[in-house]
Amino acid sequence: MASSEIAYKRVLLKLSGESFLGQKSYGIDLSVVRRIAGEIKQIHDLGAQVAIMIGGGNIFRGIKGAKEGMERVSADYMGLLATVINAIALQEALEKEGLVTRHVSAIEVKAVAEPFVRRRVLRHLEKGRIVIFSAGIGSPFFTTDTAAALRALEIGADVILKATKVDGVYSADPLKDPQAEFFPEISYIEVINRNLQVMDTTAISLCKEHGLPIIVFNLRKSDHIVAAVVGEKVGTLIH
Repeated sequence: MASSEIAYKRVLLKLSGESFLGQKSYGIDLSVVRRIAGEIKQIHDLGAQVAIMIGGGNIFRGIKGAKEGMERVSADYMGLLATVINAIALQEALEKEGLVTRHVSAIEVKAVAEPFVRRRVLRHLEKGRIVIFSAGIGSPFFTTDTAAALRALEIGADVILKATKVDGVYSADPLKDPQAEFFPEISYIEVINRNLQVMDTTAISLCKEHGLPIIVFNLRKSDHIVAAVVGEKVGTLIH
């Protein structure tokens, strides 16, 4: 399939740290990371330009540390550094798939990543390299969801693919409420007004202001990343 046949040419894939857990309660399940890398290779081979924003909740979540008595700024920086670890794991898996990658960190870690320079990132994408963003935007108090929205806008992404552990957006958590209503499509403002917790309000507002669509899908179901990129109806479209 040529790139002209895909629905989205340049995509920002948002992966939570929890997506790397598999059946573990903590850390990284490398078999899951390899599966995700395989699906990313599929959309790359279709002609999509791929950037990835990665979270760190499988290792450390800043807001949880703050609730347990840590100073919030220190806790958030620990969370940002956890995303660097996840990015290294994903980069390794992608390169074993034969892909050329660039790890771009918002916090300076010269030994393992390059700094964010917008024009350089655009060049990487144009050259067919997979760009992995870590450390959010490099500042405490901002989630990796907000960082995903910001970076997606900076690189001119056509869509944000928000990977989750459920099939899309519901009126409540379907893992807790079996009566929760599923939304195949929903507006930005309805997500905000209903406080649906898909992404934080800052991220949704950024996407709303600039008309950047978000597809929320279940990462645990194989080929959903590919289905979203080729324009099949999968998960929930926020627009």
